[in-house]
Amino acid sequence: MKNIYLIDVTNRDGVQTSRILLSKLAKTMLNIYLDEMGIFQSEIGFPTLKHEVNYINANLELAKKGAISNMLLEGWCRAVPEDIKLTFKNCPDIKHLNISISTSDIMIDGKFQGRKTWKDVQSSMIKALKTAKELGAETVGVNAEDASRTDMEKLLEFALAAKENGADRFRYCDTLGADDPITIYRRIKEITRKTKFPIEMHCHNDLGMAEAVSVAGAQGAIENGVDAYINTTINGYGERAGNCDLVSTMLALKYSHGFEDTVHLDEKVNLKKSWKVARYASYAFGIPIPIKQVGVGANAFAHESGIHADGALKDRRNYELYDPEDVGRGEPELLQTGRVITTGEYGGLKGFRHVYDDLGIHFQDDKEARKILELVQYANLHTQKPLTDDELKFIAEHPEIVSSMLTVTLKIK
Repeated sequence: MKNIYLIDVTNRDGVQTSRILLSKLAKTMLNIYLDEMGIFQSEIGFPTLKHEVNYINANLELAKKGAISNMLLEGWCRAVPEDIKLTFKNCPDIKHLNISISTSDIMIDGKFQGRKTWKDVQSSMIKALKTAKELGAETVGVNAEDASRTDMEKLLEFALAAKENGADRFRYCDTLGADDPITIYRRIKEITRKTKFPIEMHCHNDLGMAEAVSVAGAQGAIENGVDAYINTTINGYGERAGNCDLVSTMLALKYSHGFEDTVHLDEKVNLKKSWKVARYASYAFGIPIPIKQVGVGANAFAHESGIHADGALKDRRNYELYDPEDVGRGEPELLQTGRVITTGEYGGLKGFRHVYDDLGIHFQDDKEARKILELVQYANLHTQKPLTDDELKFIAEHPEIVSSMLTVTLKIK
C-alpha cells in the first residue's frame, strides 16, 4: 500500500489570505511545530521576494542545526527560468521547490492575453524545471494551476512532460475549488494510471469540499499504486474561502470508515500536536478558531441535547468518533492568566530575567541577558503581539538566526 503524505502550505498559500498578516517569527514557529507534528514538507514561502529571503535562509539554517529535523523546507516560485535563477541567488542552500504555471485555457487566455500559448506554457515549465535541477534542487514539484478546469489531454501531456524532464511530483491544483469528490477521484485515477507519477492534491474550499476532494483524489492515486501528497493549511486558512484544513484531513484519513483499510497516512504524523498547532496559528494570525472547527473547535466535544448528553455520559463512543486526547486537547494556555510579569518591546532587564527564570533559562550576567532582551524587544515590535513562552525560548536558543530572520534590508533607488 502506498502512502499519503502531508505538505502544509500555510506559510505560502495561507498567508496570501486577504486582510491578514503573519510575522516571520510566527512563520518560523509554525515550521518548528509542523516538524514536531511529523508533517512531510512545509511550503515556507517565496524565495524571490526580498522580504522573505532572510526568513527562508534562517529556516534553512535551523534545518542544518537540527532545530527542524525531519520536515523538508520547500520554496514556491513561478515556472519561469528567471525566477529559478533568482531563487538560488537569494537562497543558495534551498533544496526543494514547487514551480507553478497556469494550464487551463481560461487562465492562459485571461491572464496572458495572447502573450503565451499552450506550447509556451509547457516550454516555460520544462526550462524552469531543468534550471532548478541544474542549480541544485533535490526535488521539484510541478504545479498545474487551475488543473481542475484544464482539458484532460493537455493535463496528461503536461504531467508527462514534467515527469520526463526530472520532476518529482505533479501538483493538481483545484484553484477555484470547483471539483467534487467523484469527479476529482476519476480525474486523478486517470492521470495516475497513465503517468504512474506521484501526485499532490492542492484544493481550495470555495464550495466547502476542500477536504473531501483532497482525500478522494489521494485515494484515486493510491489505488493506482503511486504515493499521494495532500496540501493543507492550519485551520484551513487561505485565499477566499480557504484551503484544505490540516487537522480535518488527518482525522478523515485516520477515522473515516472508508479509508482505514484503503489508504495509509504517513506514520510520522502525530495527531496529538493538533491542538497546540491550531491554537498557535489562531493566535499568530489573530483569527479565532470557529466554534464548530473539526477537532479543535470549542464545540468539537460539547454535548447539550438531552439524548446526546445522556449517551455521551454513558459511553463517549455513542456520540464521539475520537477522543479529545487524540488531538491533544488539554494543553496549557499559550499565555499566563492572573498576576504575571511579561517582557516585550518596552520591557526592562529585571522583569525580563524574571520571565526567563520562570522558563528555566538563566543568564550568567546582565550583559548576556541584555543581548537577548534587545532581541526580544525587537521581536515583540515585529510580531505586535505578546511573545509566547515557546517564542521566548526559541529566541534565547537561536539568537543569531532570529537576528538575521528579523532583518529586512530594502534599498530605495
